[in-house]
Amino acid sequence: MTPVAAMPVPVVVSAYRSPSCGCCKGWLEHLRKAGFTVKDYVTSDLASVKQRYGVPSLLQSCHTARIGGYTVEGHIPVSTIQRLLKERPQVAGIAVPGMPLGSPGMESPSKKESYTVFTFTESGRTQAFQTVKGDG
Repeated sequence: MTPVAAMPVPVVVSAYRSPSCGCCKGWLEHLRKAGFTVKDYVTSDLASVKQRYGVPSLLQSCHTARIGGYTVEGHIPVSTIQRLLKERPQVAGIAVPGMPLGSPGMESPSKKESYTVFTFTESGRTQAFQTVKGDG
């Protein structure tokens, strides 16, 4: 019998969002299309989730996720998440503060902003990780 190649284990995303946020749903769909398995947790207390995972206040956005042992905050593209999981830096997570136009879940037909994805450590130290170029 010919051995069957092992299928890669899908990366599971545990995402926390408010019940009323439509852009969060768009970001989760961006992840699903890339093959991530998404567990969608709707909560009215996102502040406690962000506090539990140590997201610095200046880096906060509208949703928080756990992916591969990292905290992922905001509208981060799949390509950046894949880079994080491949390089495995010694950080607590990555974040995009706010809600940049053109980011996954915040698509805009007329504008796409450039924005920076930051890393953050458990002690709160932040550093630029990647710049995502806009075309608007």
